[in-house]
Amino acid sequence: MNIVKPQFNILWVQVGVLAALQGAITLCWVIYNAYLPQLLSQFGFPASLAIGLLVIENALAVILEPLMGGLSDQAKNWVGSRFLFISGGVILSATLFIAIPSIVTFVPPTVVLRSLLPITLIAWAIAMTVFRSPAIGLLAKYSRPAELPIAASLLTLIGGIIGAFRGVANQFILSLGSIFAFAIASFVLLAVAATLRIVTPPDKPGEQRHPEIIQLPWPELRLILATGFGIAWGSRLLMDVVSKILLAQFNQNDWLMVGVGLAIAVAALPGGWFAVKIGNSRAMLIGIGITIVSLLLIVFLNLIPFLLLLIVGFSLIINGTIPFALGLMSQRWKGLGLGMYFGGFALAMSLFSLVFPQPQSITPIVGAVGATLAFLLAGGCIATSNNS
Repeated sequence: MNIVKPQFNILWVQVGVLAALQGAITLCWVIYNAYLPQLLSQFGFPASLAIGLLVIENALAVILEPLMGGLSDQAKNWVGSRFLFISGGVILSATLFIAIPSIVTFVPPTVVLRSLLPITLIAWAIAMTVFRSPAIGLLAKYSRPAELPIAASLLTLIGGIIGAFRGVANQFILSLGSIFAFAIASFVLLAVAATLRIVTPPDKPGEQRHPEIIQLPWPELRLILATGFGIAWGSRLLMDVVSKILLAQFNQNDWLMVGVGLAIAVAALPGGWFAVKIGNSRAMLIGIGITIVSLLLIVFLNLIPFLLLLIVGFSLIINGTIPFALGLMSQRWKGLGLGMYFGGFALAMSLFSLVFPQPQSITPIVGAVGATLAFLLAGGCIATSNNS
């Protein structure tokens, strides 16, 4: 009996390096969030300023993520490559990232110089928006459209594994010292970006050329923006609810949340294969349905075993976001589509901090209802897109 193995037309080496870049981006944000209150305090600012800075950074990303993604699309048309934005953005980000702890360590916090730190922090966050959408947009170059979910699952896996340890790794990260921790992340980011440049094949002749008339696909962009908003808001509330449920049931949740995060990341691999078989939009809609039902059963009926089903459903949602944004856009506007998704995500995070300045006050019932409504919004946009 012959066993037919699935054949995927995917550039796995390039996808692996891109996944490493996703991991490096996640690592930078983990280190940044761990040190931000401490660095602000050392430089004479209240630690609470960290929340305000994150709101400002997310608000700027709402505009800058689509802008940079769209400009990288045009750069691909003008010079044949997105790497003008990727290389420049990575170098600028790495330089500013090392500058952040250096300012706190070597610059005296005088009245005149104190403003240097928040300016550098915001400048670094802006620099990170320069290359994220252009870089992740390369996934469309490494995989056929129908196979994007299985390629994206590697990015979900690596980013998810690093992000899963966010809550328990803070003490270890802080023990490294700010300059050493920031330098490690910066050098990793530079090294991975350089490797990505080396392994990325050049565009085929004529591949990057498009007519000069620029007509933006506004209906698709609005759907992507709303989808990003709904998934971000739903994800934030869902993880908050799960954390509080685990704390109430087991009197601790740090390492249990690590387990949940790792399970979501690993589940992306079979989830990507499933999405390839039935279509990414259908898989995301199934994931939304499973997630909503499981979450409500856990919160209202205390059926904790449904957490396993929730993990499966939520992984289908998260892994499908990048293929959804890429699949909805024409070849000319891949970067803009991703930028619009990241912009919608940033908009949700910025508004979330304003609506819920004290997340600890959100009850599981309020969180579950809010997550349900947010996922229904995303599901409506995905269903409307007809992108199967």
